[in-house]
Amino acid sequence: MDKPAIFFLIGPTASGKTKLAVDLVKTFAFEIISVDSAQIYQDMNIGVAKPSQDILNIAPHHLINIIKPDETYSVAQFLQDTLRLIDEILLRERIPLLVGGTMMYFNALEKGIHEMPKTNFQIRRDIEKEAGQFGWSKLYKKLQSVDKETARKLNPNDAQRISRALEVFYSSGKPLSYFHKTENKNEFPFTICKLGLIPSNRNILHQRIEFRVNEMIEAGLFKEVELLFKKYPKLQNQMPSMRSVGYRQVLDYFNGDFQEKECIDRIVFATRQLAKRQMTWMRSMENLNVFDCLNDDLNKDVIAFIKKVLL
Repeated sequence: MDKPAIFFLIGPTASGKTKLAVDLVKTFAFEIISVDSAQIYQDMNIGVAKPSQDILNIAPHHLINIIKPDETYSVAQFLQDTLRLIDEILLRERIPLLVGGTMMYFNALEKGIHEMPKTNFQIRRDIEKEAGQFGWSKLYKKLQSVDKETARKLNPNDAQRISRALEVFYSSGKPLSYFHKTENKNEFPFTICKLGLIPSNRNILHQRIEFRVNEMIEAGLFKEVELLFKKYPKLQNQMPSMRSVGYRQVLDYFNGDFQEKECIDRIVFATRQLAKRQMTWMRSMENLNVFDCLNDDLNKDVIAFIKKVLL
């Protein structure tokens, strides 16, 4: 290969990425870079399914626990940090393995980004307040009127992305689609081998998600959220960390919006919706080598494939 090889291991939540990544680290000279916009936060462990310390001892992950929950981290920062880490790993004569499910990060790496307007918390609060009064469907219609192109790509119930798209428009006067059209002319200087984990049976993935959410509740997700607000007095509900799936629903529960059972059901539903969006994005990716994450021989098959690639 003319360019150095790096590997993407991409999959929806609960597809078994971490377990596979650990096996790959044991087999090849890989170093893991986490591509997860929630695992970057310190003290957020249960709700983001962060690898245990035992796993991290075997297979250290770059880019987890790098900022506090009351801080922000942009796609541009991720890009800068990851490109630096890739260079460092290659200098150590090892192979970067980028593992995660934050598709926006993977896309930014491969295709580049235009510098976006920074988060404006006051505008975001105003949008949240308006959504509370009129509902997200009303705000989605508003987005359609100011940025049809972005609205067409979004689910009308995707509150987080609708909010961000409106925030960008209100703060810059330009639609989000304007920034996406501005191409980054820098060619990505690596050969990418993309490994995609997609289930052959979506119902089984849904069962895995429900099982994982129940495990999180038993492990103390509610307590984790309480402790975060005690440890970080500046933490606010609308900050990016607290808009992560699971945390957002727990905060609504604490606010008295619904009972515990409904809260858990909502986390399961939101996680399934997240997985659906992740798989939709994956299906549009070019040159994705797809593996069935429900296959008992998954790890063996992926290892055999990588050996051929590295020949």
